Amino acid sequence: MMNELIKLKIDGREIEAIEGRPLVDVARENGINIPTLCHFKDIYPPLATCRICTCNINGRIDTACTTLVRDGMEVDVNSPEIADIRKAIVEMLFAEGNHNCPGCSKSGNCDLQHRGYEMGLSISRFPHLFKERPRDFGPERIYMEHNRCVLCKRCIELIKTDDGKNVFSFQNRGHQALVGIDYELEKQLSDEKVLEARDVCPVGAILVKDKSGAAPFGGRKFDLDKSLKYVPTTDLKVELPKDRKPVIATTSLAGCFGCHMSILDIDDELIDIIELVEFNKSPLTDIKKFSKRCDIGIIEGGVANNENAEVLKAFREKCDILVGLGECSIWGGLPAMRNTVDLEDCLEEAYLHSVTSEPGAKIIPRSQDIPQLFDKVYSTNDIVKIDYFIPGCPPNADHIWKVIKTVLLGEQIPIAYQEFKYD
Repeated sequence: MMNELIKLKIDGREIEAIEGRPLVDVARENGINIPTLCHFKDIYPPLATCRICTCNINGRIDTACTTLVRDGMEVDVNSPEIADIRKAIVEMLFAEGNHNCPGCSKSGNCDLQHRGYEMGLSISRFPHLFKERPRDFGPERIYMEHNRCVLCKRCIELIKTDDGKNVFSFQNRGHQALVGIDYELEKQLSDEKVLEARDVCPVGAILVKDKSGAAPFGGRKFDLDKSLKYVPTTDLKVELPKDRKPVIATTSLAGCFGCHMSILDIDDELIDIIELVEFNKSPLTDIKKFSKRCDIGIIEGGVANNENAEVLKAFREKCDILVGLGECSIWGGLPAMRNTVDLEDCLEEAYLHSVTSEPGAKIIPRSQDIPQLFDKVYSTNDIVKIDYFIPGCPPNADHIWKVIKTVLLGEQIPIAYQEFKYD
């Protein structure tokens, strides 16, 4: 019967709903958030390409966007098992694409980034592929950045010419698949439709030439989201000595030193830290070598050369707990932009073909006295075991301070949504 009310349970809570409506919509209307990425209100049937809305439905793993509610249905949305499956999907999307949040104009307006914040994602369990995908500058007004595309299919379904022709379409198959654009049909789109294409994309894959779409910090779409006050954080339990001050060491590897500057942005609270801890080897103290074993080591930067690797291994040997600070330590960050380029090509561009190269330059410096570059920039966790990560480029000073207090005082201090950032 049309519009018949039925009863179902979501996470043990009994809910009344109209039979046959999408589960994801029924849950949201009752204050239960089921994360999505490809789902869009104007697309039916739903795309179900991202699988982020995965739930346990009557004992079966399935997507909430494609499931229609029926009487007696029992849904598990937030059990540890389901939450981990959903988090793994988001981690995989970050690892498979080159999602460089600090360098992306969609940062702060990106649905994938927001999903990561919601889940408290600080690192991917999967290795980053750094696969170089094509960039398409051919269309008149649109720039396609395939490195960020998650193949959600939103643009294919929603962006059409006035006579109903698809401007976007899938090309190739399997892991070679990408979203292509018809250059002639793109010319037929109004300027408003071009901007709609950019905004429909849940990541930064569709960009409009000469219109960045970027907004200042604090005024971006998800900066203004008041629905999520805190993000879940990993429990960090450290047994610190009770008969002396804990000893901390810090270092900077392949990075810009911005994370150490963010530590200084803790401002007056630095006085409290100095009262609570002793700093050993660190740029903050200018102590060059370890003079004692340290309880905590804080690592900024990725591993780009043999010297970085040796320093990192020394920290692992001399410190009981290692904390990776910032995006470079977590996955390579901005220096890892070279990971999609052959090392020799990278050196030639830097030393021979750069606008700053001397006219007629023919020498790439190579010496045993110069640290030897690796084939790519590695995360710290690729080289040694890292116990905890603080994301950000650089991490928010308040986030750093709360993690420090969590470690030193042994109490879990919640991280505000606005403090947990990748950029």
